[in-house]
Amino acid sequence: MNKNIGKLYLIPTTLGDNAPLEVLPISIKKVIEHVDVFIVENEKTARRFIKSIQPKKQQSALTIFHLNKFTDTHELPFFLEPCFQGKNIGLLSEAGCPGVADPGADVVKIAHDKNIQVVPLVGPSSILLAIMSSGMNGQSFTFNGYLPIDKNEKKQELKRLERISFEKNQSQIFIETPYRNNKMLEDICQSLGNNTHLCIACDITLPTEFIKTKTISDWKKNMVDLHKRPTIFIIHKS
Repeated sequence: MNKNIGKLYLIPTTLGDNAPLEVLPISIKKVIEHVDVFIVENEKTARRFIKSIQPKKQQSALTIFHLNKFTDTHELPFFLEPCFQGKNIGLLSEAGCPGVADPGADVVKIAHDKNIQVVPLVGPSSILLAIMSSGMNGQSFTFNGYLPIDKNEKKQELKRLERISFEKNQSQIFIETPYRNNKMLEDICQSLGNNTHLCIACDITLPTEFIKTKTISDWKKNMVDLHKRPTIFIIHKS
C-alpha cells in the first residue's frame, strides 16, 4: 500500500443507547481521535457518537459525507478523495458494524477498487452475537435480511428457509422492522413446524437484552413482546 494514501477505517457503533466504551474497545477511541473525515448515514447521531467517544474533539473541524437512501451512487468515489490527500476516513454505521447489513459495503468495495487500505475495527455485530448465543449451527448459517412484507409471500419464504435449514443443517437468520416484530413472530409460529427451533435475540448488549431458543410449540405457549425492540430471528429445523 502507498504510505501517502490514507486508510478507510470501519468504525463499529453501539447497538443501542448504552455507554460506548462498555461494548467497544479502546482502539475505537484512538482511531476517532485522529480521524476528521467521516462517511455516515445520519449526521446528527454520528456527531453525537463521536462526541461521546472523544468529547474534546472539535466538531466544526469534521468533514461529513452522507451515505443513505438519498445518496447518488455516483457520489461515492468522491467521498474517498481525502484518502489521496493523505487523510484517513472513518466509515460509521448507524448500529453495529459497517458493511454488514449496511450501505457502507458499497464504499468499501470502491476503496478496494482504488487500492485504499480497508481497516475493520472490532465491535458488536448483532448477527454474530445472536448466532453465538442461539445454540444453533455456527458452522453453517445464512443471513437473509428482511423477508417479504406480503403475508402470503412471507409465509412461503419462511417455509422455504425451514426446508433449507433441514436439508443443509443450516441456521437461517433474518430481521424485521422493529414495529412489525410481533406480527413476524405470529407469522413464524403459524408457518413453521412445532419441532422447528426459533431463537429470538433482541436488545442485544442492552440492559433489556433477551435471548432465548425454544421450539415453535413452546413459543406458542409463551409469546414475548418484541414491539420496537431491535431483534434477530434464527430458525433451525433438525
